[in-house]
Amino acid sequence: MTRAVAVGVDGSPESLAAADWAAHEAALRGVPLRVVHAWSWQPLDVPVVQDREAEAESARAVLAEAAARVGGRHPGLDVTTELLADAVVPGLLAEAGRSEVLALGTRGHGALMGFLLGSYGQQVIAGATRPVVSVRARDGGTTVPAEGEILVGQQGSPEDSAAVLGFAFAEAAARGAGVRAVRAWSLPPLYAWSPGSLALADEAGGLEPFERKALRAALAPWRERYPDVPVTEHVEIGSAGQVLLSVVARAQLLVVGRRVRRVPAGARVGSVAHAALHHAPCPVAVVPHPA
Repeated sequence: MTRAVAVGVDGSPESLAAADWAAHEAALRGVPLRVVHAWSWQPLDVPVVQDREAEAESARAVLAEAAARVGGRHPGLDVTTELLADAVVPGLLAEAGRSEVLALGTRGHGALMGFLLGSYGQQVIAGATRPVVSVRARDGGTTVPAEGEILVGQQGSPEDSAAVLGFAFAEAAARGAGVRAVRAWSLPPLYAWSPGSLALADEAGGLEPFERKALRAALAPWRERYPDVPVTEHVEIGSAGQVLLSVVARAQLLVVGRRVRRVPAGARVGSVAHAALHHAPCPVAVVPHPA
């Protein structure tokens, strides 16, 4: 079964920017676009007059507006809409699970809000089993960047970063863009030093050459699979979030990973993804991968 690209909308400029991005993504992939809005009737325990049908009609109007917008810009695109009869987070998590990628809008440079209020957007990103892309409206409008490189953060071993790099290279190939792969590193704490680790660093000629070698090894299979995608290797000392944000101005898309693991307080986004989602001006794709 062909997975669609999905987008959650609420009628805001941010969600319309996400719809624009998702429609372009679906056209590039040659797959359908699903426009969804999570709404369910929830009577309030307060003396406020509620009109169930009026609220439902308003929700359907949100879907119709977004569908008309993307349909007009992409006449050949297969666009469907659905009113998700569920609470916001469960509804969108289920939608993400059956989609190639789910797009959501982001508002401002502070807390992630977008289509959803409070922490809902972050909860979806933290719990999704498929990639989720956060899209920010630019300059008060809904234009999303269509030029620039695909910026991707690489951490750990080639196996650790396979899902993240695979997503980034596929995006670059579809868009005719280059990839800038960033590996940030820091001096290990004293207790982490061992004769074995020192020997590996010495063989590579030092800590930074060791990190460059590790990045090249992680990129090798993707360079072979996508020989026409230009690749820039970027190795720099510092925190991963800071290093990525220092070069994000040239990017049309930033791709970061999120380890899929459960902690007592529930799923987490991770520090690198958190920094990217709150501060990157371009769309940010968060790709889940095994811990």
